[in-house]
Order: sequence, then C-alpha cells, then structure tokens
Amino acid sequence: MEKLTLQHVQTIVTTMAKVADENESYFSELDGVMGDADFGVSLAAGFRTVMAKWDGYDMTSIGSFLLNVASSVAGSTGGCSGPVWGTLFMRCGMEFKGKTEITLEEASKGLKSAMEGIMKRGGAHIGDKTLLDALQAIVDAFDKADDGDSLMGILESAADAAYETREVTKSWVAKRGRQSFTGDRSIGTYDPGIVAVGDMAKAIVAALKK
Repeated sequence: MEKLTLQHVQTIVTTMAKVADENESYFSELDGVMGDADFGVSLAAGFRTVMAKWDGYDMTSIGSFLLNVASSVAGSTGGCSGPVWGTLFMRCGMEFKGKTEITLEEASKGLKSAMEGIMKRGGAHIGDKTLLDALQAIVDAFDKADDGDSLMGILESAADAAYETREVTKSWVAKRGRQSFTGDRSIGTYDPGIVAVGDMAKAIVAALKK
C-alpha cells in the first residue's frame, strides 16, 4: 500500500467515527477533570451525523468526500470542537481536491494545512497542550520517513507517536481551551483532544491492516 486511496480514506473516517462513539463517556470524563465534560458528547454527536449522511456524500474524489465530512462535522459538533474538527477535514479536503489517491507527502501537506487552519481559527499553537501536538507528532513521523520505508510501517510509527503525545504533554500547562483557565492545576492531566487523536490513529492503523 504505497498510496492512500479513496477507500482507505473512507476507512479512516469510519474508524474515527467508531472511536468517537465508543469513547463518548471516556473522552467526556477526561474533559471533566479540568473542563466542562462535554468533549466526548460533542465529538460523538458530530461523527454520528457524519455517518448518518454518508450515503449522500460526493465520493468522486478524496477531496469532495472530506469536504462533505467537514460540513457534517462543523454543523453538528458542539462547543469549540465543531470549528476545530471541521477545519481539519475542510483543509484536508481542499488539499486533496480531485484526487482519488494520495501519497504520504501529500497527506503530510494536508495535515499541515489543517493545523495552520486550526491555529488561525482558534489561536492555539504547537506546545499549548491541544490536539495540535498530537497532529504534529504524526506530521513529524511522516516527514522523517525514508523512501525505503513501507507506508504501513510509517503509519504505525505516526500512530505510536500520536498516542505517546498524551504522556509527553501530561506534565505541560494547558494554554488553550477551558483547561487553560486552571493554570498550573492542568499539570498532570490528559488533554482529551490529544487522547482522541492518539486513540483514533491507533485504531486507523489496525483497520487499514485488515
């Protein structure tokens, strides 16, 4: 599997939806430690809408498909999660416009564009203890890959890095979102967005292996 096809991207989205649904309570519990405990509920609601509208999506390209997903997420995910996750899919959809398959380099470019969009929209930066840090770990793994590495091996390394970000950032002070209001009390806690990205990345690799 040297390139990600439209079918692979569809699997990625359905897997993200499954993780959001199965971890609704868990993600909300994580958010409740320092936030308002609605992250899991909001994320699950958004992805349920994605799946409910699935049959109506334009599947002619990866870009058109992801733009449809972005619209569903942005319009049905509550709180600040809607704009963040909506921007993630929207920016990737724009980068992959007209493509039915993408290379690792293109995937990295799409994620970088998504991160830029999220930072512009919410004012967060790398190092603020948000899901951006987990996305950065994925991009770093993509960019460090050698030409001789298998795509699946690279994806596994990226997923491991994203998953480990929860531990790397646990000792950090949260600088964005409701957790940032708690100041130093956010030290020693997990950011739910980071955990969600890591869990999704792991599940995506397992699904693609099948």
